[in-house]
Amino acid sequence: MSSAAAQAEAQAEAQGRPNVARMYDYFLGGCHNFAPDRAAADRVLEILPETRGAAQANRHFLHRAVRHAAQRGIRQFLDIGAGLPTQGNVHEIVRAVDPGARVVYVDNDEVAVAYAGELLTETDGVVVVRGDLRRPDELLAHPAVRATLDLTAPVAVLLAAVLHFVPDTDDPYGAVAGLRDACAPGSHLVLSHLTVDDVPPDMVQQGEAIYRSSSAPLVPRTHADTLRFFTGYDLVEPGLVWLADWRPDHGAHPVVSHSYGAVGIRR
Repeated sequence: MSSAAAQAEAQAEAQGRPNVARMYDYFLGGCHNFAPDRAAADRVLEILPETRGAAQANRHFLHRAVRHAAQRGIRQFLDIGAGLPTQGNVHEIVRAVDPGARVVYVDNDEVAVAYAGELLTETDGVVVVRGDLRRPDELLAHPAVRATLDLTAPVAVLLAAVLHFVPDTDDPYGAVAGLRDACAPGSHLVLSHLTVDDVPPDMVQQGEAIYRSSSAPLVPRTHADTLRFFTGYDLVEPGLVWLADWRPDHGAHPVVSHSYGAVGIRR
């Protein structure tokens, strides 16, 4: 581990506050998490034991969606809220279709950026930057983003399991609209979002209480509210659906995801 990554990890561990990216890593079976993250994640699993399967469903949806975009000619990918590196990263999926595809990973978590930068330092056309979805203009103006992506050509913007950590007071709809307006027609939006449309209210309250003590509060949204993020996009069939129902792989078994997902194409 580099000194930068070690320093970021030590700082995060010293804070003792559960981090949503590291909790997600734990749900996925990763090793980049600390005791507070595991303790909080375990409390979530006590309330909703299917959460681990839901995290996997989100990851599999992302794989299918980015493969779909790559197979339809998209060669640039902007993965915002990328989190910690894990198996089957976006650049690995798209470069199986086109080895020359370019990928920018963005996260606002120092540990995630440090780890990803360490692992991808020698991968041409793949960069990692620290940035914030809530400030799209600043994010897109980052020198590494500008050097890697050509926004006059179609780009796939990936917002997988990130918007449900952005409260309405931070104007998530405005942020997504800003990203949309900065991208060329034909650009793709790949989005998944947590919902509690199928969860009993008492479980919702318990889960939200756990996340209020973490690095970001949980903001589930309804199907209608999630659909609003796709204003200005034409949805790819089958539209905004449960993650397991979005173009499932042959032989895949339905799982509870507690999340909606869709792919839109900018008009």
